[in-house]
Amino acid sequence: MRAIWSGEITFGLVNVPVKLYGATRSHDLSFHQVHDEDQGRIRYQRTCEVCGREIDYEHIDKAYDDGDKTVVLTDEELADLPAEDNDEIDVVQFVPGDQVDPILLGTSYFLEPVGRSSKAYVLLRRTLEDTERTAVVTFTLRSKTRLGVLRVHEDLLALQTLRWPTDLKDVEFGPSRTTISAKERKMSAALVEQFSGDFDPAQFTDEYQEQLRELVDAKLEEGDSVDTEATFGEDTSDDDADDGKVISLMDALERSVQRRRGATEKKESPTTKKGSTTKKRSSGKKGSTTTRSSKRSG
Repeated sequence: MRAIWSGEITFGLVNVPVKLYGATRSHDLSFHQVHDEDQGRIRYQRTCEVCGREIDYEHIDKAYDDGDKTVVLTDEELADLPAEDNDEIDVVQFVPGDQVDPILLGTSYFLEPVGRSSKAYVLLRRTLEDTERTAVVTFTLRSKTRLGVLRVHEDLLALQTLRWPTDLKDVEFGPSRTTISAKERKMSAALVEQFSGDFDPAQFTDEYQEQLRELVDAKLEEGDSVDTEATFGEDTSDDDADDGKVISLMDALERSVQRRRGATEKKESPTTKKGSTTKKRSSGKKGSTTTRSSKRSG
């Protein structure tokens, strides 16, 4: 397991060198999209809407759109922000654990002690246990300033991100006023008692993912599959180094011509009824671009 960040926990004059590791992983099967006719992979190109060309990552900047104006920020400008060089998990407060609203909790990480002696690390962990407190911290990860909490997980310190209070949405709904009788509350408590027990997360399973994996395994066993290399199609990169960009531009031009031609034909034949066709549309998530951090390793 590779550390994704290294730095130190600071509280008062105490510094605790640590490395940060992701504490969780996804058990979901990972899918990609293919064409339903020939099983070719669907690619998502970074195409500029002005020039129509496919753009390499090195020529992509971030931008903020306020509705009327767009502000472009370069990697150099983002790298100059103070948060880029912060390698400290700064303890700002120790609070009772039950005061941290679970709705604010986010991603979990494990902290590994660094150096010859882990005395300061163990001291902080035991102090949290003895005082039954949770440490509220601020830190920088992937160039973003974050709020978080330090908790004890078995023999380790665990860091968990917190959403900023302003991230919670204001809602305009809620339960209507109603009267609950003492008998109803008593019966409800009795029902809770019947379902009560000690929490053991190992007894719960993701039935959907289990059945999905069984389906995939069954199709593989029956030979209901295609050669993975065939889904990528023929490699034409040697024919023309700029083929990808030319095709993107040509596609944009052809679509524009066809759209214009369709609009012209519609004007010339106003009585012609337009037949409706239904197409399957595939949706994809945009890949995330991570701003580099000089303190991140791995």
